[in-house]
Amino acid sequence: MKVVAVIPARLRSTRFADKVLAKDTGKFLIQHTYERACQAKLPERVIIAADDEKVVAAAKTFGAECVLTSPDHQSGTDRIAEAVTDMDVEIIVNLQGDEPEIDPGNIDYLAKMLIDNPDCPMATLAAEFQTAQQVSDPNIVKVIIGRNNRAIYFSRWPIPYDREKSGVGDVKQYLRHIGIYAYRKKFLLEITALPQTPLEKIEKLEQLRAIENGYSILVGKVKHTCDGIDTPEQYAEFVKRYKLATEGTENTEII
Repeated sequence: MKVVAVIPARLRSTRFADKVLAKDTGKFLIQHTYERACQAKLPERVIIAADDEKVVAAAKTFGAECVLTSPDHQSGTDRIAEAVTDMDVEIIVNLQGDEPEIDPGNIDYLAKMLIDNPDCPMATLAAEFQTAQQVSDPNIVKVIIGRNNRAIYFSRWPIPYDREKSGVGDVKQYLRHIGIYAYRKKFLLEITALPQTPLEKIEKLEQLRAIENGYSILVGKVKHTCDGIDTPEQYAEFVKRYKLATEGTENTEII
C-alpha cells in the first residue's frame, strides 16, 4: 500500500512570520521536520507542499522534494489535496511543518492504523494530559473518543465538562489531540471539496468537517513528547534544546 508523508508549509504565520524558514539552529525549521519525517519507515516519499517560492528555494538547499501550491488555500489539508491530486498514492500522512521534534514512529503508527482498518477513511493521534492548566488552555485541542476508538468530538473547551468540579476534573479523563492526520486519498479529495461546516467555523478546527459530514475518525493513543512551534518564544526554547543536544553529541568521545 503506497504511503506518502506531506508537510504543508505556509510562509506567512499570524503569530510567527516566516517561521518555517527560521534558521537559528543552522537548519530551517521546515528542514528539521522534513528530516524527522524521513526517518519514518512506511512513507515511500516525503514531500513539502509550499505556498511560496522562498520555501521551494529553501527546500532545494537540503534536497527535499517540494511542490508549489496555490497561496489561496484556507488550510494545510487543502494544500495537501492539491499536491497529491495526480499522485499514485493510497494513504497520505499530514505532518505539520512546525513539528521539528515529531516522533517518526508516530508517523508509521498513524499510517498503519489506516492500513489495518480499511473501513476507516481518516486517522489521528491523541495523548494524555499532564496538568489541569493544559486542559484549560484553548490552544490545546481536546478530543473525546468512543469504545471503538472513533472520535466523538474535538474542542478547544475542556471536554468532558466535569459538572461536579465546575469544569476540569481528574486530568486522566481528558485526551489532548495531536495535530497529525492520515487520510485515504479518495476521502481527502472528497472532504476538501466540501464547504466549511458550522462547528468547524466556530471552533476553528477543520477535523470537525469530517465529523459533521458523518465520516469516522480513528484515534490512536501515543505518548506526547513535544509541542509544535507557534510562537517565537517556543522556537527559542526549541533552539536551546537542539543546541544542547547537538553540543552533547559533539563533545562525546569515541573510544
